[in-house]
Amino acid sequence: MQRIRDEAHRFAITAHRNRRSKAGLASRLDSVPGIGPTRRKVLLQKFGSIEGILSASLEDLTSIKGITEELALALRSQLE
Repeated sequence: MQRIRDEAHRFAITAHRNRRSKAGLASRLDSVPGIGPTRRKVLLQKFGSIEGILSASLEDLTSIKGITEELALALRSQLE
């Protein structure tokens, strides 16, 4: 009985740790439709942080390949 309990606890604790670590890696950019891993990486490389993206002008944002004016506006509204 004790081994069954210990195995159940080990399983639950491992599952909980995995969920927490995945949630910690999530970015606010993940919630923006049209921004996937590649665009997120390019945006963060160019502007350094989410604050940098928010302070960038619309022209700066649309200068990135694949970022349209609509997407830049959606990006701003989701992050603010």
